[in-house]
Amino acid sequence: MGREGPLTLGRIDYANAWPLFHHLDGYAGEAGVRIVSRVPAELNRALREGETDISAISSFAYAQNSEDYLLLPDLSVSSVGRVNSILLFMKRPLEQVKNGRIALTTASATSVNLLKIIMAKYAEGQPQYERAEPDLDSMLENADAALLIGDPAIRASWSAGKLHVLDLGELWHRWTGLGMTYAVVAVRKEAAARWPQAIASLLQAMRESKRLSLGNPQALIDDACRTIGGEPGYWARYFTELRYDFGPMQQQGLALYFRLARQLGLLERDVHMEFFSEQSALQVNE
Repeated sequence: MGREGPLTLGRIDYANAWPLFHHLDGYAGEAGVRIVSRVPAELNRALREGETDISAISSFAYAQNSEDYLLLPDLSVSSVGRVNSILLFMKRPLEQVKNGRIALTTASATSVNLLKIIMAKYAEGQPQYERAEPDLDSMLENADAALLIGDPAIRASWSAGKLHVLDLGELWHRWTGLGMTYAVVAVRKEAAARWPQAIASLLQAMRESKRLSLGNPQALIDDACRTIGGEPGYWARYFTELRYDFGPMQQQGLALYFRLARQLGLLERDVHMEFFSEQSALQVNE
């Protein structure tokens, strides 16, 4: 069985997920929802081990544990084109790197496996991979390329100098014609069964946070400039180019990602996406 106590929500501690959470604090206080902010890899573990009931997690982590989770509809961190914060920094062009050594961030399984899919299926390469902490200079000391995600990738892109920078979201869209979903919001099935109406209410609050954030992104832009740096114009484009819904193009792209990961042996089994039913939850006590 799941945890006792207040409903616990995991929040991705990167700017790319801010719109889903920015306007939640007031609701969380009133509804008794506890929010914990961590990097994706930590949130993946926390949801898997039942430390949280519902969380934004890496799409790949959902695939690994999909029998235990339900997806919340309409919510994701996706792109249809540039993502701007999942970047491969290369000393040389892709053709010269695809069979070299690549240093990988430890922060997100989705991005790491997206890169492996692109290298194997698109570039037809066989690079050697090594894990590293997300510091570009140290990653490139002994590697031909380095994968960074989230805020470290953004900061590094501003001072990349002569490095070749490959945006994995842009390449994926150019290759497949589809969107790519990097993070989803998932709820443990036992939590959904125990607190269906609370989950439905939280889903509505997250939709509203998304609507308010994207309708007036100036607060996000100001926060990003203050806490991460950069210019307002960059952040205005950044939040505009990311997608936070989970429509057909995102779902089709994610299904393709799962199939290719399965073909490469990165996933042990096929993945069928199963969604939380808001309608059923709201009918529980009717």
